[in-house]
Amino acid sequence: MKKPFRISILIIAMVTFISCGEKEKPKEKETEMVETKNEIMGSWLLVYGETRTADSLEVKDLSNTQFIKILNEDHFAFFNQKKDTAEGFYGGGGTYVLEDNVYTERLDYISVKELRGHEFTFEVEIKGDTLIQSGVEDVPEAGIKRHIVEKYIRIND
Repeated sequence: MKKPFRISILIIAMVTFISCGEKEKPKEKETEMVETKNEIMGSWLLVYGETRTADSLEVKDLSNTQFIKILNEDHFAFFNQKKDTAEGFYGGGGTYVLEDNVYTERLDYISVKELRGHEFTFEVEIKGDTLIQSGVEDVPEAGIKRHIVEKYIRIND
């Protein structure tokens, strides 16, 4: 009688061990998402920007302006300021969602009414202290349909 009892205990222990291992997998994925989100959080300075519209390519001249993007857990804000002047200032912000490398902004605060409440989806990649963001901005109400690539460097850890 001792032998079947030991086998039963062994089987119960194995089933318990295996089922515990299965419950841990979602936590690992959740941890990965938190780590990815933590990588994007911070303050970023735009160092390169390009816009493709139809068959034309425009590279942003950043020699006389600074463009800053700030991301926390679930909100973003951006500010553009011409150097050494009060002219040319604009900004905006809202909420964002990051799932793997898909970054979606909802622009809630901006002076251009047609852009308010619009969502923009981009692919993002972080390489060391560089954030690369690319995707299509399509807002028919504002006459915008363009593909952008922006490269930022981290300015605040």
